[in-house]
Amino acid sequence: MSEVQIKLPRKIRQVFTQPRGALRYRGAFGGRGSGKSFNFAKMAAIWGYMEPLRFLCVREFQNSIPQSFHAELKAAIASEPWLETFYDVGVDYLRGANGTEFLFKGLRNNIQSVKSLAKIDVCIVEEAEDIAETAWEILEPTIRAPKSEIWVIWNPKNENSATDRRFRKDVPPRSCIVEMNYNDNPFFPDVLKEQRLHQQKSLDPARYAWIWEGAYYELSDAQVFRNKYRIDDFEPSEDWEGPYFGLDFGFSVDPTACVKCWIYDGKLWIEREAGGAGIELDDTAAELKAAMPDVEKYVIRADSARPESISYLKRHGLPRITGALKGKGSVEDGIGFIRSFDKVVIHTRCEEVAREFRLYSYETDRLSGDVKPKPEDKHNHYIDALRYALEPMTRSTTGMLDWIAEEAARRGQ
Repeated sequence: MSEVQIKLPRKIRQVFTQPRGALRYRGAFGGRGSGKSFNFAKMAAIWGYMEPLRFLCVREFQNSIPQSFHAELKAAIASEPWLETFYDVGVDYLRGANGTEFLFKGLRNNIQSVKSLAKIDVCIVEEAEDIAETAWEILEPTIRAPKSEIWVIWNPKNENSATDRRFRKDVPPRSCIVEMNYNDNPFFPDVLKEQRLHQQKSLDPARYAWIWEGAYYELSDAQVFRNKYRIDDFEPSEDWEGPYFGLDFGFSVDPTACVKCWIYDGKLWIEREAGGAGIELDDTAAELKAAMPDVEKYVIRADSARPESISYLKRHGLPRITGALKGKGSVEDGIGFIRSFDKVVIHTRCEEVAREFRLYSYETDRLSGDVKPKPEDKHNHYIDALRYALEPMTRSTTGMLDWIAEEAARRGQ
């Protein structure tokens, strides 16, 4: 008996570690380019090759077979010669040599016909974000054959969608649901990489994050930096003010976070980031030097709540590190100063900074939903580092803002 080697992303292997029937739900959510649909289709074809199964492939709207999961299955089967030989792939059908068959339905206009189907071994729900609660209530009990499973694939959009509530907020028993994005796909194609990099700069950050990073698509008044930043490539010039460095120390699961930024033309430019979770203090200087050449030659303002860490780094590779002055209202003052710039421009390489700028939000009242003036203490490690970097200017905000305005006006002449 010959053996074949199947190449799959790590997270797909995680979802399909357990055998058929061991789980009730398998699923993946996330942005474009992750390979979710293609690899779920490949696993369906492999399962159908191993034993005769009846698959039901559904989505909310399906006006024709080309609009169904049929195309993903066809591509997945064509990627493996032994699967291509085994399956009969027609224009509107797909059958295996052992009797495996795939059915394709749209739920919006065919929910009653789906309800009447019998002996479905695996139901694949693609583009599941749009599936309504009423459809889920009918679909789930319909899939009840021994060892039957439901596979769910979706790109999240609304935090409280029926699918989000069922499979993220309150994950049912016997489930393996993972988040997958383009950076989880080792086979991410160059053509999509080109498109992603272009859209990272051309789309508004919230829409980009929804399409490519699996984020909810929402613009909220609670977002601290809503409409205040963009993501772009840039190269600092000699006439830019800076660079300024800030460092926030990691603790437990919190990451160590460092930023390098500049001021120019009324804008704040964030050029580089460094850090991550689990970095030991012994390794911090080396990590920063690797990501930010010559960082040791500049003043680095760090969280003054950790004087012992500052002292250690001053003696071990970062001789100009110092503590940032902190005090009552320093968080709000720092946020206000950052927001005072015409725009914050985040370099495309600074993915963690961009993520925090999108997620950093003010507290909201649990009952009324009103936005409070105090920011939440989360998604703020790189933002804290940025506040520390700018701390001297923040303390002289009035004069600094006048200088920024005058400089921007001068360069506009």
